[in-house]
Amino acid sequence: MSKKKALGRGLSALLSDTPETVHFDESPEVTGASGGMNEILLSEIETNPFQPRQHFDQDALKELSESIKVHGIIQPITVRKLAKSQYQLISGERRFQAAKLAGLKSVPAYVRSANDQQMLEMALIENIQRENLNPIEVSLSYQRLISECNLKQEELGERVGKNRSTVTNYLRLLKLPPDIQIALRDNKLSMGHARAIINVENPEVQLYIFKKTLSEDLSVRKVEELARQLVNDKHKPETTTKESTPASREISQLQGRLSSHFGTKVSVKSDGQKGDIKIPFLSLQDLNRILDILKL
Repeated sequence: MSKKKALGRGLSALLSDTPETVHFDESPEVTGASGGMNEILLSEIETNPFQPRQHFDQDALKELSESIKVHGIIQPITVRKLAKSQYQLISGERRFQAAKLAGLKSVPAYVRSANDQQMLEMALIENIQRENLNPIEVSLSYQRLISECNLKQEELGERVGKNRSTVTNYLRLLKLPPDIQIALRDNKLSMGHARAIINVENPEVQLYIFKKTLSEDLSVRKVEELARQLVNDKHKPETTTKESTPASREISQLQGRLSSHFGTKVSVKSDGQKGDIKIPFLSLQDLNRILDILKL
């Protein structure tokens, strides 16, 4: 059978023992470590410790719960058996949580064999498949699949049905300053805007473009043009021309690292022996964010 580059291929491969047709096991006890579909008590199922998504939209969960009350669970969850009458979720946590909200005592479930790495990989791939993720959540899931599941970018692309350039573009987002990543996470900035900003290497300039984009509601094309201008030194942002004395290369690099770390322009002045570091904040909320980074 030829390989199929579809979004679900990776998960299907990991769950390769899924039968074409399934039937409920009328016995209340699952007899094998990997079998067909069974009704399992919710009280016997624990959540997946490898679940990459920690927050679930409560309104959407309630809607799903109401649907389950009327129609039941259309698609079974998937679990692995840990011991007698003890199971652990592999995938389907939204359905699991919604079923509890709906007052169900048991749910239909596929029982599969899986080690910890397979559990993580299944959870991450299902997360990418089923949730309406923001770009940062997708990027973090890709990064975890690479680092924790030992996948290469090409293998990752096959698992999630994306080409390597798409995977690379998502991974590059994790190099952006924290403020820009937060805006992407909160859907205040589009993927197109972020891809234009990331073409600029200097974190200070990235933050300048980001703030200008939000304040002036720039289109993606305008941001691309601005980024090209700054890369080619045809125009310099005001925030980079206020220093009366040019910083040394080392100080400039330090400013860039600190600006990226704190998600705001950090000013460093030094005469070679002593100096000062200035971290500006835009509001009390921004100050608290910086204090959290400093763990104060």
